Amino acid sequence: MLSGAGHFAGLLVAAASLLMPPVMAATSGASASVMLEELTSTELRSRIEHGATTILIPIGGVEQSGPYIALGKHNVRAGIIAAMIAQKLGNTMVAPVVSYVPEGAVNPPAGHMRFSGTISIPTSAFEALLEGAAASFRQHGFRDIIFIGDHGGYQQNEVNVAQKLNRAWGKDDPARAHALLEYYDITQTAFVDDLKKQGYSSAEIGLHAGLNDASLMLATAPSMVRVEAMSHGPKPGVADGVRGDATRATAELGRLGVQRQVDASVNAIRTILNERHH
Repeated sequence: MLSGAGHFAGLLVAAASLLMPPVMAATSGASASVMLEELTSTELRSRIEHGATTILIPIGGVEQSGPYIALGKHNVRAGIIAAMIAQKLGNTMVAPVVSYVPEGAVNPPAGHMRFSGTISIPTSAFEALLEGAAASFRQHGFRDIIFIGDHGGYQQNEVNVAQKLNRAWGKDDPARAHALLEYYDITQTAFVDDLKKQGYSSAEIGLHAGLNDASLMLATAPSMVRVEAMSHGPKPGVADGVRGDATRATAELGRLGVQRQVDASVNAIRTILNERHH
């Protein structure tokens, strides 16, 4: 259930390198990667022994985003931005992206499941998946295991799992699980305010597959947005699975949002680590 495709991890790193400072991009190689999948077991063990005891578990999902944004937007975006966060933090690794998430009832279909390509799993399976992944990382010596979810629908599930694990591990255990809600929340607050200050309306920004969503994708994985079709095709609405208007979306706007997510996440994680280890 965790994404294990090497080419997918490579895509994330390649895309993240486009957003890194040149020096950082130039010095990144397989053994220097923050992506767990790209290291050998021995390399990872050495990293942990030398202080890389924080790991991010990016959570995506496969869901429809109308006719102009690809189904895997959350997976790619979560992996790319998690890599940027890890690079900025230092001593931090990134787990494989969790790609299978709850998206609502399957039969009869509800919400996004009414549109082709959306994948939904039961909430219990999703929470068990996160529990198993976190327990694995704790076993290997990670001390701060952080869930980073790119989709609003399962934020509370992240909290549930972190609380359950921490109760089970006990207050004296050196490992802790954390649900980093700041990562997602900032896209619904400060980033929306940024867009409004530049003259974009709430109707454009939207709640799903609108200006906000499309701009973030143009900044991270532009090939997943059908820009040409969007500029000439019909404007989709709620019946098409879209709540917003992405017509004026740009990579420049998206970079504002990505920077908001990186900064908010890094600050929140540093606060967690300072409180935990000082």
